[in-house]
Amino acid sequence: MRSTMKMTALAFVGAVACWLATPALARSAPPLSRVEILKVLSPSCGLEDVSDGRERTECDHRGPNIKVYVLEIGYGREPHVNLDGFEVDGTRSPVCEDGSSYVPCGNSGITVGYIYVFDLAGKQEGTFSFRNTSLNAPGNTLGAQIYIK
Repeated sequence: MRSTMKMTALAFVGAVACWLATPALARSAPPLSRVEILKVLSPSCGLEDVSDGRERTECDHRGPNIKVYVLEIGYGREPHVNLDGFEVDGTRSPVCEDGSSYVPCGNSGITVGYIYVFDLAGKQEGTFSFRNTSLNAPGNTLGAQIYIK
């Protein structure tokens, strides 16, 4: 009987040791599920919320220093961004989920997507387009566009 208890204890210790030695499994990156143009900012109009999916801005943003804010939920490859076919440069920052809203990640949280800020670099009007393809299955492509006047 004492031998059975010893064997059970050794088996238990061995199982715990194996569990502790197993590396943690990382979550796979979520596929793209949402792309949305949020806002357009310019000196002439200020910040216009366009997150309702409209086809064109209501305000006349013509002029220098126009910026466009895009939200991407999920992980994409390399976004294709242009204004009337001309490539547009931008920056991206990670966003985390906080309840039912998205917030900048800061130094904590799990990244669920990115917020992009694109500077139209002197271009004054035209059709702004953003599209990206999911990094993993199902490999879907999502996009959004808006005419900025």
